[in-house]
Amino acid sequence: MANLRGKLEAEVELKSPADKFFKIWRSETHKLPTATSKNIQGVKVHEGDWDQHGAIKIWNYTVEGKSEVFKEKVELDDDNMSFTLHGIEGDVFDAWKVFKPACKVIPKEQGSVAKLSISTKSTRRATLTPTSTWPSSST
Repeated sequence: MANLRGKLEAEVELKSPADKFFKIWRSETHKLPTATSKNIQGVKVHEGDWDQHGAIKIWNYTVEGKSEVFKEKVELDDDNMSFTLHGIEGDVFDAWKVFKPACKVIPKEQGSVAKLSISTKSTRRATLTPTSTWPSSST
């Protein structure tokens, strides 16, 4: 079976300055459950340190009322205020062979813009629906 690839992209206007938003993802991801406890219940360092390139983190989150887990290895680019989460294991791999969210934060005069993407590869039919950033299997 052929590998099915996809990429979902979006731009989000942010009120916060780019450096402040990037800092949260760079070294303060442990604060995210406080800000979005309905969606993210926990982020723990599995290997490395919070702000270390290559650190491995485990995320506990909820999608459509279902608790799930995502284990990732972070790639940080301080010069470009960007990061990529290389998926290692977790519930998303029920549908995807590769799951790689990324974000680049761009400063503006007031606030910033987050350019988001999720790259995927599957060995079976799977799609990202327009109403959800998470995969759903299709027949």
